[in-house]
Amino acid sequence: MRKIIFLIFITGFIFFIFVKKVHAQNIASGSSAQLSYSLKIDKNKEKNQIYKVKEIVIKNVLERYNSPLLGEEKNFVNTCQRYDLDCYLLPSIAGLESTFGKFIWPGSYNPFGWGGGYIMFKDWADAIDTVGKGLRNNYLNKWKLYSVEAIGPVYSESPTWAQRVNWFIKEFKKEEEKILLLSEKFPVEL
Repeated sequence: MRKIIFLIFITGFIFFIFVKKVHAQNIASGSSAQLSYSLKIDKNKEKNQIYKVKEIVIKNVLERYNSPLLGEEKNFVNTCQRYDLDCYLLPSIAGLESTFGKFIWPGSYNPFGWGGGYIMFKDWADAIDTVGKGLRNNYLNKWKLYSVEAIGPVYSESPTWAQRVNWFIKEFKKEEEKILLLSEKFPVEL
């Protein structure tokens, strides 16, 4: 009997030393309580992980479409950070305007239809940065167009441009949900 009590005591002691503390969170009635860890979170690391997930999402979607923009996911994310844009806006515009760079004016590196698609860029990175900067400085800052619906009539003659760009944005967000769901089931350092 003493051995059993001793084993229970040791097991309990080890459990309390090595297991992280969790606490229930008060939420609206009718919902289940959620558990959260009592850990200090490094905000910079968390932000970097969010952007890393966005890179993976963009890469996955570009792969799905066999896009020549594959490999530019870091440029898309850096540009969205630099100009404070939705990280899925530029690739979504490229998806609509050129099927992610597949159908462009030869040698233009212009997957965005920028300038009617005839403006030439030195490479994909130049196009991504220039269009990101143009969206931030003109569409958002100067003209105060803060949504895809507001940008649409100025960016394109098509009355369905915004709806179709939003369709691509939703594709990226679905992929992000899938990645986050998988990472919750199999946590890995990104």
